[in-house]
Amino acid sequence: MIASTSPVVVLDGGLSNALAERGHDLTDELWTARLLRDAPGEVAAVHRAYFDAGAQVATTASYQASVAGFERTGLTRAEAEGLITMSVTIAREVRDEVAESAGGDVVRLVAASVGPYGAVLADGSEYRGRYGLSRAALRDFHAPRMELLASARPDLLALETIPDLDEVAVLLDLADEFAIPAWLSCTVSGDRLRDGTPTAEAFALAAGHDSIVAVGVNCCTPDDVLPAVRSATAASGKPGIAYPNSGETWDGAARRWVGDPEFDLAPTTAWVDAGARFIGGCCRVGPAAIAAIARALG
Repeated sequence: MIASTSPVVVLDGGLSNALAERGHDLTDELWTARLLRDAPGEVAAVHRAYFDAGAQVATTASYQASVAGFERTGLTRAEAEGLITMSVTIAREVRDEVAESAGGDVVRLVAASVGPYGAVLADGSEYRGRYGLSRAALRDFHAPRMELLASARPDLLALETIPDLDEVAVLLDLADEFAIPAWLSCTVSGDRLRDGTPTAEAFALAAGHDSIVAVGVNCCTPDDVLPAVRSATAASGKPGIAYPNSGETWDGAARRWVGDPEFDLAPTTAWVDAGARFIGGCCRVGPAAIAAIARALG
């Protein structure tokens, strides 16, 4: 399913920045998930833009989506569940249209985004971890939406921007239970998860999970990627995955990115040499940068 004629699968970039550039306000707590309700065609347009740029993976707009979050906006449970599964349907339909028009042997995949519990809090908790929840409570949160996403038949799950060791353990177990391929991607600062856990300790948990196809990092600074990929591949025995943000910092209180972008293509070859087999971008990395990655790694 994830085999490719290239040694590297090119991921897409940030959904939020691409939607913002199309004129959408993403400041409410649903973030990109709001457009599943209000403008699904715009989500499709961004998926298409990334495929056109050379991405081989469309990551769904479900990162910050939850039944409870949609219900708080006045939707029924059935409507909320429908929007979560629709995130996969939109990406699959775009993928199929692009594949039909382009032809060829390029593998194109749909990854259903499973963001951390902290994302749903909409207060920047995904960059801190340590939510004060038990593993049982984290499982109760993640299992129903993972079941919804899996029911819509994505090619794999993107367990992404995970800042917390307990959450890593819960998601790895759930991925095996749903028997669907998944990647594990943590957000880190230096050699530690955001909750302070050494990265090697978190990555090692993936070693015994057959459902996990890659392990690595996302939504970290580009400078943190190379040591993290080395740690991930050594500790897990899995291929690496890397899709950093632009190098800017998220201000949770102001709900905006601050600082200067530092995204640079030069290190990507070193990431490949370190074992990364899935490479793309996260927040503030758009189609132009993904096109450059596709050219550099093609």
